[in-house]
This record gives sequence, C-alpha cells and structure tokens, in this order.
Amino acid sequence: MKIINLPGFILFLVSACSAPADTSWPEMRSEAAPGVRWWWQGSAVDSAGLTDNMEDLHRAGVGAVEITPVYGINGAEHRHIDYLSARWMNMYKHAVAEGKRLGIAIEMNNGTGWPFGGPTVALADAACKVIFQKYPVKGGTHFEKKIVADDPKQTDIAAVAAVVAFSGNQKIDLTDKVKDNMLAWDAPAGDWTVWAVFNGRTLQKVKRAAPGGEGWVMNHYSKDAVMRYLKRFDDAFASSGAPWPDNFFNDSYEVYGADWSDNLFAEFEKRRGYRLQDYIPELNREGDPDVCARVVCDYRQTLADLLLNEFTIPWTEWAHAHGSGIRNQAHGSPGNLLDFYAAVDIPECESFGRTLFDIPGLRVDSGMRESDGHPSMLKFASSAAHITGKNVVSSETFTWLTEHFRTSLSQMKPEMDQMFASGVNRMFYHGSPYSPKDVAWPGWLFYAAVNMNANNTVYKDWRGLNDYIARTQSFLQYGKPDNDFLVYLPVYDIWQKRDGLYLMFDIHKIKSLMPAFFDMVVDIRSLGFDADYISDKYLQQTETNGGLLKTPGAFYKAIIVPDAEYIPAETLAKLVELAENGATVIFADRFPGDVPGLSDLETRRALLKKSLAELPADQPVSAFSEVKSGKGRILFGTDYAKLFRATSAEAEELPVKYGANIIRRRHADGYLYFIAMLRDNKIDGRVKLATEAHSAVIFNPLDGTSGKADVRSHDGQTELYLQLEPGQSLVVKTFTSQKTDLPDYPFYEKGTPEPIAGDWSFRFTEGMPRIDGVYPMPGAPVSWTEVANDSAKVYTGTGRYSVNFEVKGNADEYLLDLGKLCESARVYVNGQDAGIVWSLPYTIKIGRYLKQGANTLEVEVTNLPANRIRDFDKRGVNWRIFKDINIVSVFYKDIRYDTWRVSPSGLAAPVTITPLTQRSGK
Repeated sequence: MKIINLPGFILFLVSACSAPADTSWPEMRSEAAPGVRWWWQGSAVDSAGLTDNMEDLHRAGVGAVEITPVYGINGAEHRHIDYLSARWMNMYKHAVAEGKRLGIAIEMNNGTGWPFGGPTVALADAACKVIFQKYPVKGGTHFEKKIVADDPKQTDIAAVAAVVAFSGNQKIDLTDKVKDNMLAWDAPAGDWTVWAVFNGRTLQKVKRAAPGGEGWVMNHYSKDAVMRYLKRFDDAFASSGAPWPDNFFNDSYEVYGADWSDNLFAEFEKRRGYRLQDYIPELNREGDPDVCARVVCDYRQTLADLLLNEFTIPWTEWAHAHGSGIRNQAHGSPGNLLDFYAAVDIPECESFGRTLFDIPGLRVDSGMRESDGHPSMLKFASSAAHITGKNVVSSETFTWLTEHFRTSLSQMKPEMDQMFASGVNRMFYHGSPYSPKDVAWPGWLFYAAVNMNANNTVYKDWRGLNDYIARTQSFLQYGKPDNDFLVYLPVYDIWQKRDGLYLMFDIHKIKSLMPAFFDMVVDIRSLGFDADYISDKYLQQTETNGGLLKTPGAFYKAIIVPDAEYIPAETLAKLVELAENGATVIFADRFPGDVPGLSDLETRRALLKKSLAELPADQPVSAFSEVKSGKGRILFGTDYAKLFRATSAEAEELPVKYGANIIRRRHADGYLYFIAMLRDNKIDGRVKLATEAHSAVIFNPLDGTSGKADVRSHDGQTELYLQLEPGQSLVVKTFTSQKTDLPDYPFYEKGTPEPIAGDWSFRFTEGMPRIDGVYPMPGAPVSWTEVANDSAKVYTGTGRYSVNFEVKGNADEYLLDLGKLCESARVYVNGQDAGIVWSLPYTIKIGRYLKQGANTLEVEVTNLPANRIRDFDKRGVNWRIFKDINIVSVFYKDIRYDTWRVSPSGLAAPVTITPLTQRSGK
C-alpha cells in the first residue's frame, strides 16, 4: 500500500487550486489562420504573379492555400501551362518557396477540377457503369445471339461480365458459353430469361479540367486503377525534386453513375458470401420484394467497401508515404460517410448557399438557394474526427453564399459561426482565383461565388474577418471534443429501403434520405445537448469506461439508436454488451427488428434474436421506460426529452433558453465554450452552464479583448454573467479548480443613443472611377449613391465620411453605432485608428479615443463591387472571358447583372453614439 504524506498532499491540492490559470489567448499558429482554395485558371501563372497573389493573401491574414487548377481564360492561351509538366512543377516550387517565406502552408488538389482523372487514365481504368439486358427464350429452342451492349456509345467498350438464364427457381450460368460475344445455347424446357450484365463505362470526364488535366474520371473502386493514376504524381515530383505538399485534397464525391467495377462480382462474393450473378433479376427489383431489397442492400454495402478499401485508404497511405496528409470531402459517396471521413487525416464538410438567420440588419439577397450546410449535415465530418481523435475539421466555406459581387463580410460571419458551432476548426474559402496584376478589373474569376482576392473591394477590410476566424480557430483547435451523446447512423435502413440501385449520399439530398435521423439530431440540440455520429465500424471499437462510452477519440455519456428497422446482428450485440458493461444505451421510438441483407440470413437473424432477448419484450411505444442491463442501463421510449435527461448528461441552457449556437470542448482544467447568437435574441444576465467552474475568462474573438468572467455557484449549478447581441459571438474558457488573475470582462448598461447630427461631409478616396470634390451632408450621412454625381452610382471602392461633434458628460465608455453600413468601415476618432466595423451589429467602442468637448469622427466605408459590374453589363463591357462554364447563377443559368438595382453604399442611416455605464453583472 502506498503511503501518502497527507499534509503535503493537502498542500499540493491547495497550491494547485490557487495556481493562476492559463488565461492568455492560444498561440496564433498558422494552422489557425483561414485558408483559401486557390484557383489556377489554365494554370496560367508566373513567378511574379504568384508572389503578388501570395503577398496579397498574407497581408489579409490567410495561412494556407490549396492549389486547384481549372479551365483557362479566353485570349490567355499563351499563358496556359500543362498540369504537372516541368514548367508547372517549377511554378509549384516557387509557390512552396514563397509559402515558406510568408508562413503560408501549401496544399494541392490531387488533380484538376473534379473528380480525379485525366490524360493518364486509360479507358480500362475509367469509372464503370453496369448495363443490364435481357432476352426472352422459349424452352426447347436454340438461342443464338451476339451479346453486346445495345447503347451505341457502349457497344465497343462494354465487356460482358455475366450471362445467366433464369426460369422460376432455376438458373444457369452461361458466361463461359459466350465466345467472341456470341452465345449459342439450347434452352431446356420452360420459359427462360437470359440476363446479360455488361461492365460499361460512365464516359464521365474530369469536370472543369485544367490544361493537361483533361481525360476520363478514374475507377475509384479499383486500387490498381488508383495507383496507376497516382503514379503520375510520383513521376512529376521525382523528376522535379519538388517538395510534397502539406496535404492533398479531394473535392466532394461527384463520380456520377459509377455503379460498377470490373472486380465487383468477385469482391461481392468474397465479402457477402454468395454470388451476385445468381440474383441479377432481384438486383433489378424483379422478384420477391424483400429478397430484392436485401440483394440491393448487399450490393450497396459492397460498393461502400470498395470505395473505402480500394480508394480512400490506399490514397491516404500513398500520401503518408510521401510525408503528406489527406483532406477529403466524403459527401456524395455511395456509402457510410462517417467511415470515409474517418479514414483520412482531415475530414472536410462544406456550406453551399445561404442560411436564413434571424439577425436584425442581415441582408438576405433574393434568388439564392437555401444552404446545404445545416448543422446536422456539417456534423458528419466533425463526428468522424471526434470519434477517431483527429483534431482538425475543415470546411469549404461560403460556396455561393450570394452571387458574385454581392457578398459582404457581414453575411459571412453567421455562416462561419454556424460551422464553428458544428465542429469546424479550420476553414477554407471557396475561393480565391489567381489573377495577374496586368489584367483589367474584375480580373480572373471562378464561376462559383464568392471571390476572395484583391480585386474584390471586401479585400480592404478582409483582415478583420480573417483575424476573427484565426482567434476563434485557435481555441477550437485546442483541447478535446466534449459532446454528450453518440448517435448511431442507421445506414442499413437507407441501403435496404430506398428504391433504385446506385445510391449516393449527395449533400443536396442527404436530409431527404434520412429524415428521422436528422429530426433526432435537431431535437438533441434543441434540448440543450450535443452529439456525434457513429458508424457500425467504429461502434465495434467503442468501450465502456467508468460508465462512459469511450471511442478512440472521445468520451460520451450515452449512445442513442434512432428509429431503425434494420441493424446488423453484431451491432445490436455490441450495444447490449456496452450496456452490460456500464454504458447507457437509448433506443428511440422502437427496437430494430431485423438484419439487413441476404447473406447467411437465418444465422444472422438468430444472432439478432439472441440480442433482442436481452431487451424488454415490449416495443418502446410508451413515453419513457428504463431497465437495468448488467452494470448499465437501457432506456427506451418516445419522449426524447425524458430519455436524454435521464442520462448523466446535463443540458446547456444557452441553446434552450436563448437559442444560441454553441459547442463545448474540454481542456486540462475545465471547458471551452464557443457561443454565437444567430437569431433575433440577446443575452443580458446570468446563464447556467452544464459544467462545473471555479472561474472563467471571456474572450472576444472579434476584437481580441478578454477579461475575467463573473462566475458563481447557485443551487448546485455554475452561472456566469453574459451580454450578447444578435450576430455576436464569444469564447468562454472555464476552470474547474484554478483562479483567474485578470481584470473583469467589462459589461455595460446602455444610456440613451444620440445621433451624431453635425455637418457631415463626404469625399471619394480609393476606388473606380475617380471622383473629385467634397460633398456636404448636413445633419446626417447618406448613401454616396445619392450625391449629385452620376458616377457615384457606379463607384466601387472606399469613401470617407467626416464630422465634428461634441461630447458632454463623462461615461465609462461610448458605443458608436454606424446604423445601416454598406458594407464595412474603418473608424478614426480624433485621427486615431479605432478599428474595423464589418459584422453585425455595426457597433464599436470608442471611449478611449474621445475627449471632452470637440471631437472629430472619420469613417472610411468600402462598398461592394455590385454597382460597377451592373454598369459594365449595361454598357456591354466584355469581362466574361472564361472558358468552360464562364459565369453563371447559383442555379447554373446564364446571368447578367444589368437588371440589379443600384445598391446603397457607405452610411445609409444616421450614426449614433451611446454612453455606457460599466457594471459588474452581480
């Protein structure tokens, strides 16, 4: 027995509890800064242009570039460079050297455009599609026919994979009788149908390919084809001596119609234990509906196995062998997205479209599509990272948030905050086109908005958003995830119950594939809890530890099985085992009743029945029921609130009472909270936390300020004082035992707003076209499009508003409210830089720059390029110079901007100043 020196031990505890906490901002590593997808159009780059572009990005606070070459520029063909050629590799090497100089990480797509493919992919290695043809044959007759694909595009390329005759329960494999595509067969008695299966080709070519990247899309279900494709990169890097990138990237899985592979029959039999050739009619939904569904389920599972084991894992291993990592967007794949995301180094989600946030003053452009980046969708990538212990979750961000030329920084922040609260901690803009300095405005553009480079006016104040992202991500890359529950993903219900054959988990359609699952996730979060998803594969790697569930990467308080009819026997057995070993297992709505698939069906059903015998006999139709199971518990029923609250998890008040979006992470002595108010609500008072805290620090990632939080314990719960306006966000770091030695985080009580109503004046500064002169604006500022100058309606850039005003009284602080800001501003008080205003609410504290009596306010406002591009289209300026898709709308239709109304620019409402009185919050 170990003897403890009790006085010394107590002294140690006291000193540990009284030791000052780490209250500083995390180290701002380059990994915390945002990245960009760097479109190289036509790979028409040169050394000077690369340096210019990268220095622009560096000045804006960008920390990583992902090189993705795409289609070229009309009229600039002389600049185009073939992908992976010696010249291209030299340009890549220059980018790497400049990245090292500037502190910008270099990543690259493993191809051009998307999906993977190109000139080295022979037709034999191209993406495959299955073709079924059937021929009726009368018994007792001689059947002789040339067996070729009827589709003229496939006739010469589709190989015979199988020919099988069926009559009732009889089946005869005729594949070996096909010689030189001719089948001669004497049919026995009965009515027969001869089914021919061809391994055709999708004939899909690389979409948006760059010069030197054109060609067939590869077969992702064949490791041999994958490795032959990757050899092109081995050769290019070996011959050039170029350093390998930090990460390789793969865009969302968009290999359309790729429902087959040359090796599918053999792999199916190896993995499922029976011959798919014997069930060709059932694969085509002909026969007993249950058998058909089971065969299709097994087929879909086999495709998923092939994509994971023939592409994702070998590709990742290939990158690791070269010292690189893998960033992958798994959505769109025909399989369990969690397993694909989990197999790579950095899972990546995406947002496409805009979310209708209920934030006062947030501009919502008409004609846009609703975002696919719902939190329940975003969490596939973050869940895979959390359950496997990967610390980084990236995002393709702001894809078509609005149309080109209309996207403001203020519109970006809420979308980014939603992604942060869903587990993203390393964002990539979509995107930043390389554009030479000698090209006239608007420069080179990618067809999908948004455009983040120096040709966009938002570049002037972009640093404000990027610093906000870096500060937030520095916290979200710190510590460990701390979600309450695991939610089992019932993928077999989808595989077995959905019509058709080839099933992709498309980002635009995935919610419709599993509505009950997504409803469950929404309910979990609305009740104040949070969850990660888990697949059958990773459930088998989950253990119990002190009543908690432990995956390879995180701990959870319970696992929830949503409404599911089909579940593998080994999965249910694992759930029962976890409960017996001390875990809490929740079955919502009902217990699964059957196994999926056809392979060894009765044996698997017997195993499932054995596990079901461990569960209550009654289906969970009641609101709430509970039974003991070994050391743990099984909860079941239809009242989710009761089920979740019966676990050891404590609900967070912030999402329930205030509708805030939050995410919680653990650190060595407490927790981290990211809190965003993305609705028309505010917090001004004490909020309860679900975790224990002795002290806390509030960090404002918008301006980099921080201070000690007002924390107390009340009725056994931690409470801290918060103020949060719609559109704002904060990070709270709590400490379980340590104290914080910081000044208090300042909270204020607002006085009466007063308009700054002096004699305002305005002049145009940096922008196009040049406009001289000073424009008086007596009483209040107005949009500069209203000044008496026709050029003002097309002006793109920055203008300066100025006013002299009096300060009377002596408030603790003053809040400047820019009202309707179009679109971002730099504020100067008495000649001193007070900061950037770019996000809602358009306010900034300016007290330290003010003096009693006379003061000067200058506001440099930058607008969007919308008015200038509207004018270009009205005058017929030919700026659409891009090959392939050129410029289209979010719905991929031709679009012109001459029908847009003139957008307000500058300050379009009165500016006010509000005295603030500091209060402790107690």
